Parts: sequence; C-alpha cells; structure tokens
Amino acid sequence: MYRAEVGAPHTRVVFEDTGADVRLVLGDCFVVLDEMHRRAPRGSVDVIFADPPYFLSDGGITCHAGRMVSVDKGEWDTARPPDAMHEFNRAWLAACQKVLRPNGTIWVSGTYHVIHSVGFAMQQLGFKVLNAVSWVKPNPPPNLSCRYFTHSAELVLWAAKNKKSKHYFNYELMKELNRGRQMKDVWEIPPPDRDEKKFGKHPTQKPVALLERILLASTRERDLVVDPFMGSGTTGVACARLHRAFIGVEIDSGYMETAVQRLQVALSGEKQRIL
Repeated sequence: MYRAEVGAPHTRVVFEDTGADVRLVLGDCFVVLDEMHRRAPRGSVDVIFADPPYFLSDGGITCHAGRMVSVDKGEWDTARPPDAMHEFNRAWLAACQKVLRPNGTIWVSGTYHVIHSVGFAMQQLGFKVLNAVSWVKPNPPPNLSCRYFTHSAELVLWAAKNKKSKHYFNYELMKELNRGRQMKDVWEIPPPDRDEKKFGKHPTQKPVALLERILLASTRERDLVVDPFMGSGTTGVACARLHRAFIGVEIDSGYMETAVQRLQVALSGEKQRIL
C-alpha cells in the first residue's frame, strides 16, 4: 500500500519504525501536509485526528489538581482575534482535506473557544459533518469564579472529506462495546491517568481510551492515520496498540521527545505480545 513520504525542507523525521509503519516528524504541519499532497495528489490518508490550538493563553487562571494555575500554555496557544483564529483553522483544515483519500474522514477536538470556528470552516470547505461527539469528563476541575457552569466536556467533530464520500463506520463494534445498544454521541471517558504522563505531559493531552474508540469506529487495521498537532503522541500510542499506520507531526521538540518515548514503549509492548 502506498504511503506518502515526508522529508520536505524544514521538517525532520525523528523516529521511524518501518515494521509498524510509524513515523514521527518534527516540523510545521503545513509543510508536511503540502509535501504529502504533492507526492499523492489524490490523497493517501484514511483518517486524521487533530487537536489544534485552542488559543486560550490570555493571562487567565484555571484550576488544576486543586490549585489555581495560569491558563497560559505556550506561544503556540496565544490568544488571537476571532478572524485570525478562523483563518488559521480554515487553512490547516484545507491542507488536511487535500491529503485525505476520497472516502477519508477527519476528527477534530476542541472546547467552545475554537470548535465553532472549526465547524464553520468545515462547512465552508465542503466537508460533510457526520457527528459532534461530546466527550464528558467525569471529574472536571471546579470553576473558580463561581460565575459559570463547570466546564466538563469537549466536542469532537467527525467529518467526511466531502458530501460524496462513503465513509467507514464500524457500527457493529460500537454497538457491541455499548452492550448491544446503538452508541450515542455522548462519551464519558476519564482524562489521561498518571501512567499516560510518566514521560511528560501536554496541557491539552487526550486519554488513549478516547483515541482508541475513535480509531476503532472509523479505521481498519493498517489504515493510515495522521495527527498534524501530535503533542505528546497519544494518537500514535493508540495506533500502535490497534495496528494502524501512523504519521505524527509536532513542531515543539520537547513534546516530540515525550512522544518518541511513549511510542517506543507502546511499540515494544506490541512486539512482545506478537512474540
């Protein structure tokens, strides 16, 4: 099966396992996606999972582990005016759309701060929105101001490349996992546990269980999954466990180091099971 090669200027492959078909690339996702499109104009990716910046770093505060902490996550998350934020979302979504196969799909997670822009950009670009999944966190941090409802959920939009796409959905497995009943679009899944953060953590890190459900629902074994904002590598870990091919792109070398360590452990575990 053809795999789009990545090795464009300003990017660097920092980890690769050819047996598992896993590759981690340090660099700008726009550069990587453009190179993938150049090498495979008709698309080579089955599914994309993206957790883009929420642009929340504005000097505010939040609660973490019972303590008041800053919401600032890094320069990559610096707050932008709404028009600039939407322009960014539309640009990276357009780049993703180009590399998807004709029947490929994309999942995008986000809080209310960014997800409405993402959904509107999807409509503008001609994606077919399939579901808006609510990921509910069982024990969310309290709202310190006591002026709002406690923020306890994130939305994950699932969309097909376009209205002609015949997307894959493993309906029977989802029904089986839901004790014989149709699975709803509200998922209660705990946040990442300590073991998932032992090599380091990302401020918007997603639980492996969330990614595993997404991949089981929308991919087959050996399908190619891409994460353009990989962070600490959760999507890659889920792909390793479920035997999906994976290309992860991350611009921050510190988070990339964490992702490499996590992938090495995940792939080692899978090889030991096979042996």
